[in-house]
Amino acid sequence: MSWDVLLVRLPGEVTSVSQMAHDYQPAPLGPRHDVLATVAGVLPGADLSDPAWGVLSGPTWSVELSIGAADPVDSMMLHIRGAGDEVLTPVFELAGALGCKVFDFSAGDLITPGGTSGWHGFQRFRDRVTGEGR
Repeated sequence: MSWDVLLVRLPGEVTSVSQMAHDYQPAPLGPRHDVLATVAGVLPGADLSDPAWGVLSGPTWSVELSIGAADPVDSMMLHIRGAGDEVLTPVFELAGALGCKVFDFSAGDLITPGGTSGWHGFQRFRDRVTGEGR
């Protein structure tokens, strides 16, 4: 079970999905080679041995980076597992380096640095479903 967020390019003034035109098509993140170079530069500890599916591990969490094989890369899905708010730091560092916003699938909207409610909500849901924390 993971908390899934999408890194996607959106106009700077957009702070909520509700502000988007229904037919809006985001610009790609860039050529695959450039995106991988950015990931490697921002997240030097990331394992990119499979360039379509990277992994970043922290002390209490892990992030799978679903980059895909398409060129150019349209967006990047992050599958976040574990616990600890420090996992959000590399998420937002990568989003900033790629010129992206972070879309929280569980909340159905964009999140900003310091916005932990979706991450905390996911952990509560996960723990309730799996019986952890009892």
